[in-house]
Amino acid sequence: MHFLRNALDYVPRKVDDDCLQELRWFYARRELTEVRQDLARWLVKWQPKYPKLCDWVEANVEETFTYFRLPLAHHKHMKSTNMLERLNQELKRRTQVVRIFPNAASCLRLIRALAVETHENWLEATRYLNMAHLAEHKKEAMRRIEQAEAA
Repeated sequence: MHFLRNALDYVPRKVDDDCLQELRWFYARRELTEVRQDLARWLVKWQPKYPKLCDWVEANVEETFTYFRLPLAHHKHMKSTNMLERLNQELKRRTQVVRIFPNAASCLRLIRALAVETHENWLEATRYLNMAHLAEHKKEAMRRIEQAEAA
């Protein structure tokens, strides 16, 4: 999401092109190989009109492709930063109650406890991420690696 917002810095303010919409569509794909092919075509198409944007995308888009290493069931939750923003909001709320910490270690202990609590909630609740999907995804990836090594 932030990658797409940052892309706006490299195009004119009132851009009407499908350029950014096509860039968003990469994240609706299922396979990384498909995305890389689409990216190559996108770069060829838009390089003449928006060279700064294309250079920036080419330099930075790989960072966002880790998204495709996650199970497909997790993709819809990872497209936004809602989970992270919610965690930051909870940290802010709980640290403002204390106001002044006696030392940095006490602040770190509170934040660590909140992070552990949130992590446990995410593991138990299927609302956001079902970790069974991730475990199955990892097993499937390991099977593919073993088959590739055997061949």
